[in-house]
Amino acid sequence: MSFSPLDRRQFLMAGAAAAGTPLATPWAAAAEGLIRGQAEHVISIWLGGGMGQIDTFDPKRRGDPEKKVPGSYYDAIPTAVQGVQVCEHLPKVAAIMDRVTAVRTVNHSVIDEHAAATNWMHVGRPISGTVTYPSLGSIISHERGAAADGVPAYVLIGYPSGSRGPGFLGAKDNYLYLTDTGRGPAGFAVPESITERRRARRLEYLNDLRGAQRPVEDSRLQDYDAAAELSLRLSSPEFMRSFELDSEPAELRESYGGEFGQRCLLSRRLIERGVRFIEVSHNLNFLNGAGWDVHNRGILDQHALIRELDVAFSALILDLEEKHLLDKTLVVITTEFGRPPGFDGGGGRGHQSSTFTCVLAGGGLRHQGAYGETDELSQKIVADPVSVPDFFATIHAALGIDYTKSLYDGDRPVPITDGGKPVAKLFG
Repeated sequence: MSFSPLDRRQFLMAGAAAAGTPLATPWAAAAEGLIRGQAEHVISIWLGGGMGQIDTFDPKRRGDPEKKVPGSYYDAIPTAVQGVQVCEHLPKVAAIMDRVTAVRTVNHSVIDEHAAATNWMHVGRPISGTVTYPSLGSIISHERGAAADGVPAYVLIGYPSGSRGPGFLGAKDNYLYLTDTGRGPAGFAVPESITERRRARRLEYLNDLRGAQRPVEDSRLQDYDAAAELSLRLSSPEFMRSFELDSEPAELRESYGGEFGQRCLLSRRLIERGVRFIEVSHNLNFLNGAGWDVHNRGILDQHALIRELDVAFSALILDLEEKHLLDKTLVVITTEFGRPPGFDGGGGRGHQSSTFTCVLAGGGLRHQGAYGETDELSQKIVADPVSVPDFFATIHAALGIDYTKSLYDGDRPVPITDGGKPVAKLFG
């Protein structure tokens, strides 16, 4: 059996790790020249269903669904960055594209499986039969922890799923989730009948019970105990005040728009509390009835969805900037894949993973409006491809995380970004 040089290095690394022998790696050798940014937080906006890049951040010539002429569904408009255009339904975002980079050449190999593509875009690599990989949020939680005491490192505003979880990192790097921005996480709000005195007495009884227990060595029980301790802190009035959106000025709340916008506003409040990573999932009752998965007639009201994104995303960027948080907060927009330029039998679009757009904003990066070039129909990459590991490595680098290191599933080394390299042009 023959091995390539890279295969041989990986084989030797794995063998040395199993034997407990230190071994220099090509990644470790490059560690001294790592790109390191200054961001402290991430707000990741997830557009489930597959945002069509050709109808949003990578517009091309106008198409015609009735005549089956491939192209954009909408007209393009100029932005604050010369030479960069976006869809006509993103006017507010167009005005702030100097704080944004649409990475137009993200790609992977999953086309027809939403679940597999969603998992790939959360863990940064294809599904494995032997390893349950941690999500980006869990990795950042593991590497950086919360930015303040008494708050979770990782919050999901949306419905829970395995692809967003901690994988082999364990429960300590899992997320806290909520679906109702007005009430906060289910089960954390203390009933009005429970006075502060009663709560203190309950905590006293609980501490007495814990003191009577023997120390346990089982890591699963230790994770459970740590999670219970964090839950107690999160149910405190201090943290629960994060969810009181009505304490914000009415004009600001209105500038964010509807419920999706309120999720984005809540993410800013959680950043202020010290949460490190927040995913804001756009999985509500979609205005167009189909979400971003615009097959057939779902595309007819796609513009309403794009406008909702335009309002919420632009309000979030400007709000973070007003509060001097934008350089410290990397805002990310991801989706499982893009859309082809052609139209299906019902006038909508299918799936495309050969090239699609993900977005970065703030985070202290050197933004340029757009990065990467696609062909005349946004179907093929012309210049500067960005793999999913590269995109993840860019996020890690922005937060000062070593994107060349390995995490460990037991004794098994797992490269943190599957060998990704950051987009160097985005760093000063």
